Amino acid sequence: MLIEEIMEDNVVIVNQSTGYLTIDIVNAYFLRYKQVVLIAGSIKKAERELDARVKVDRIIAYDRGSGLKRVYTWLFGTLCIFVKLLFKYRGYKIVYVTNPPMGYLLSLLLCNKFSIIVYDIYPEILRNVGIKESSLFYKWWARCNKILFRKAECVYTLSQGMKEELSKYVEVSKIKIVCNWPASEQLKPLAKNKNGFVLNNGLAGKFVVLYSGNIGYTHNVEAIIEIANQLRGCEDICFLLIGEGKKKELLQNTAAEYGLNNCKFMTWQPSEILPYSLAAADVGVVTLNDETATASVPSKTYNLLAVGAPLLCVAPKKSELSGLVSTYHNGKCFDKNDITGMADFVMQLYKDSAYRSRLSLNSLNASKNFTYKNAELYID
Repeated sequence: MLIEEIMEDNVVIVNQSTGYLTIDIVNAYFLRYKQVVLIAGSIKKAERELDARVKVDRIIAYDRGSGLKRVYTWLFGTLCIFVKLLFKYRGYKIVYVTNPPMGYLLSLLLCNKFSIIVYDIYPEILRNVGIKESSLFYKWWARCNKILFRKAECVYTLSQGMKEELSKYVEVSKIKIVCNWPASEQLKPLAKNKNGFVLNNGLAGKFVVLYSGNIGYTHNVEAIIEIANQLRGCEDICFLLIGEGKKKELLQNTAAEYGLNNCKFMTWQPSEILPYSLAAADVGVVTLNDETATASVPSKTYNLLAVGAPLLCVAPKKSELSGLVSTYHNGKCFDKNDITGMADFVMQLYKDSAYRSRLSLNSLNASKNFTYKNAELYID
């Protein structure tokens, strides 16, 4: 009995690339557990700091530099995690976050109790890199999911759409939805004449269509340049793209080819600038491609809600993004090919300030459902 009580006192959370969401979750676990360990390769500084009582056990950091580096750091990180779980944390409950994506597969070989936090659904995400459902590797991973999700104490995910996607692996009663939340409590609407980011970057007097985040293969970001091309005659509208990724150079080249002067590209901004860069948005763009429409939810969505930005979503109608704007009436969702529809929506927001204010208020009201207190819902 004493051994069982000690085991219940200890939990280890596994996330190779730890950001504000995991920090909040790890801190929340102290509400139930006496010892909390975080296995991580990197911990990104956040507004809410990691509790000083947390024991951090380091592994190799996740490297996005190239496809080869991603796979290498994932695989080597998974091996390090296995060794640590096997020899250092035998009696601990494990909470896997899906980075590295194959981390939770280790519980095929481990006896620890465990739960899984599914931010990205594998092997479904692998369709982005050409791995088909008919492949042996895809089928093997899917079979592992059926074994492990049924064995898990709980499977957490972000949305109803993702819950439905996961239901092919495990009964829905075991799947719990916990919505994400913004990175900062400082995120809120801010008048542009009081926003240093706007004043310092030539955005004063501009209607800003903002995309802020990864500019990668899982996002239909090309649509933004096409909208800008259609609206090139309206000099007051600026398309601001902040971030880095494999598609950024393509977008820059396309904008240059079109001779666009209404597009502005910036690199990642420091975390302390985020509340001001996001608050510059008159409309925020969130994108997903067809393959990942129900397999993930961009965290930038919740940041944009917090600053009261109307949402222009580029995603299939079946996506969670489409469901969100339909529920809260704070934007519109478009097929990636409906460039004219998107351009018309931007113009409607630009011309009709009352309509824009209504959608902005709806985003703010929606944001009240997505706060860092949601982290406590991960404690089962």
